[in-house]
Amino acid sequence: MMSLIDSLQQFLNMGGDVLWIIFGISICLWSLIVAKFIYFKQTYPLQLSKWLSEWKSQPNKHSQKSLYIRESIISEAKINMSKTVSTIKMLVALCPLLGLLGTVTGMIHVFDVMAVTGTGNARAMASGVSQATIPTMAGMVVAIAGLYFSKLIEQRVSDETHHLTDLLQY
Repeated sequence: MMSLIDSLQQFLNMGGDVLWIIFGISICLWSLIVAKFIYFKQTYPLQLSKWLSEWKSQPNKHSQKSLYIRESIISEAKINMSKTVSTIKMLVALCPLLGLLGTVTGMIHVFDVMAVTGTGNARAMASGVSQATIPTMAGMVVAIAGLYFSKLIEQRVSDETHHLTDLLQY
């Protein structure tokens, strides 16, 4: 376990400070994604049954009041299901930008080495090149995986909203 942590720390150090930021953002992103899946597995079914019982308790389902209650239930459900989706999408969009920032800072490091030692020291330039490419790769990997799960969650919100709309017959 310690060798895994040491390897991770060494990898993060190779990518520079920006890679540490990408790592922190990826932890936040995956925490939100997992929390949303837990919400759909545990919390949402309880809320759904509460909303359905609230709708079934309406004596006249064809009145204007019932229509407003139905719209209110659907809106509340959509808001609850979509709570962290915009934050997830923002974190996904931020990762490639941070990867680009890592590229720029790594290239600045390469140019600093070139200014001090000249163009002949390939070993010194290689650390800057790896510092430039690792955050780019990490930012893209996190963003691509996060984009997939972001779309999966959005699709689930849409499907559950339509399902609820069908269950609350007016």
